[in-house]
Amino acid sequence: MPQPRLPLVVTADTDLLDDLLRLAAAGGSEVEVAPDPAGARPRYGAAPLVVIGVDQLEPCLRARLPRRSQLIIVGREPISDETWALAQLLGTVHVLGLLEGEAWLVDRFSEPPDQGPRGRVLAVIGGRGGAGASILAGGLAMTAAKAGHRTLLVDGDPLGGGLDLLFGWENVDGVRWPALADAEGRVDPPALLEALPHRGDLVLLSFDREQLPAVPSEAMAATLDAGRRGRDLIVADLPRHLDDAAALALQAADRTVLIVPAELRATAAAVRVARAVRLHCEDVALVVRGPAPGKLRPRDVAQALGLPLAGSLRPEPGMCQALERGEPPAADGKGPLAELCRNLVNELVAA
Repeated sequence: MPQPRLPLVVTADTDLLDDLLRLAAAGGSEVEVAPDPAGARPRYGAAPLVVIGVDQLEPCLRARLPRRSQLIIVGREPISDETWALAQLLGTVHVLGLLEGEAWLVDRFSEPPDQGPRGRVLAVIGGRGGAGASILAGGLAMTAAKAGHRTLLVDGDPLGGGLDLLFGWENVDGVRWPALADAEGRVDPPALLEALPHRGDLVLLSFDREQLPAVPSEAMAATLDAGRRGRDLIVADLPRHLDDAAALALQAADRTVLIVPAELRATAAAVRVARAVRLHCEDVALVVRGPAPGKLRPRDVAQALGLPLAGSLRPEPGMCQALERGEPPAADGKGPLAELCRNLVNELVAA
């Protein structure tokens, strides 16, 4: 299983960095360091604590780093009103100067990282609308749960059809996204997972169709943190048009799978999606879905996108009928989708 995540310090101010490293050492903590938002982005969503120097506050805003909990803005001088106002745009929990905040920061750095096993996060995103991302995400979650992995499936696409409908769980009791809209910081994993709709080893977080669909990034951060501490695998179905919550999920992902139909226009659209995804996640792989009306081969799509090919999917006419009956994808463990999902899950949990 992956090692515990370390706090992230973001600053190009060498004097401030020296001070923060000294305080981290006093708290007995190692940290990861990034000089700017570009360096911070791959680790930003998964870090248990992020400390941003005042010098990088405006660059982080311009880079549109998503709002998140467990975020601290620190300066060597007293904090100005302008800095306070800017910090609120990042969803900051604390803003402080070192002079009055050293002891408090040492306490934050001294909080021990979670030493228990950390669940892996697998994000799924479609290269174009109707690519099959939700079906693949559902198949991955079902396959993982059937293999005995405690699994959390997160519906992160506000305008999708709903993963609860995909599973036939629309009447299963449990909280949906609106109940977590005000979640900040850490959520107690057992309490959250028990409150969500669940059957066996599979837990599902989806939307409430009666309310305006939106996922605050703080709620996504809290959910992923709870999932990593309470589940073996988290599968996140994400929208192509990345909102802050989706960007945060990609940054927390150990791997992202981009699914693309074997069509020329779908491949062209997926080029732009892949470019956006790579800004947030380093490990991105491709799944190509048939049929291929123009005889476009999976390796041709992979070459066009510059992504490693994780697998391909042949059409399964019977699966569409099963989904209309409310039968979850890959539920019987048979067919191309189930085989692909087994391979992807095994690769991730064994890494």
